[in-house]
Amino acid sequence: MTEKRKVEIFTAGCPVCQDVVDTARELACPDCELTIYDLSKKEGVKEAQAYKITALPAVAVNGRLLECCQRAPITREALTAAGVGKPL
Repeated sequence: MTEKRKVEIFTAGCPVCQDVVDTARELACPDCELTIYDLSKKEGVKEAQAYKITALPAVAVNGRLLECCQRAPITREALTAAGVGKPL
């Protein structure tokens, strides 16, 4: 049995996420094993937490979150620095 490339796609079930799913399906070859998690349906929550996913859509290949999907989490400090909660 041949080993497969593990491709995990994390979505919110929205049209933007669907474009990523469609592209991955189009590009996938017989050596790719696609798993699609729809977090809006509570699918893949533990996996998303393990990857520290902070925004969707996100893709991991062979256990590594793609660099383009690595974003810093939104923090209280970042919101405050952007002016949230401060009068104009």
